[in-house]
Amino acid sequence: MTGIDLSAQVALVTGASRGIGAATAKSLGMAGAHVIVNYKNSHERAREVVGEIESTGGSAEAMCFDVADESQISKHFNEIMARHGRLDILVNNAGISKDALFLRVKPEMLNEMIEVNLKGPFFCTFHAARYMIKQRHGKIVTVSSIIGLGGNPGQSVYATTKAGLIGMTKSFAKELGPRGIQVNAIAPGFVDTEMTSGIDRQAIVEQIPLRKTGSPDDVAGVILFLCSDLSAYITGQVIVVDGGLYM
Repeated sequence: MTGIDLSAQVALVTGASRGIGAATAKSLGMAGAHVIVNYKNSHERAREVVGEIESTGGSAEAMCFDVADESQISKHFNEIMARHGRLDILVNNAGISKDALFLRVKPEMLNEMIEVNLKGPFFCTFHAARYMIKQRHGKIVTVSSIIGLGGNPGQSVYATTKAGLIGMTKSFAKELGPRGIQVNAIAPGFVDTEMTSGIDRQAIVEQIPLRKTGSPDDVAGVILFLCSDLSAYITGQVIVVDGGLYM
């Protein structure tokens, strides 16, 4: 996106070794930000994302921590501040989906998805905000889903966590806005990633007014906009990126 300059800014993208997270990290890097590519298990993929950012003249580093572990979050946010002295952008992207009909949901499935999808972004935002408040500025973007807006059979737990992110975003925006921090959310529709690889793509396409599925870059472009000065008067919003599927 032309006209966006994030030079001298430090950005952290969680779950950035693949899919929407990787595309977002690359977009922020191309705009000039130093990007911290978070991952949990995929070290090689995270290094590939860092390499792609660096190959275009950008600056990046990989950082391994589990967003489901608040102690790890705290430790690594402290490391970011010790190393860079600032954090300007946080993109809460890390998430998992384990589908099951409501009456077949196991307690461990519910707990795991709440830990990763809901508590992870909550505590990442908590630790980011502590530093951003001192800076009097910051951009926080959380990746929710249209499933969090409209629900879906077989995805009651996923919908619960993604709906929770929307309430979290709006509440944080009201608390942090007076401190110069903008908090927004993205609600992607059907995006071609590994998470959606097992779904009947053609059946979904027929329901989408634009008659095509989205790409990670389609979502990353909107996140880049929300992380830039072009969105200076936007906070507490949920921007749907779905080709018109959810109206």
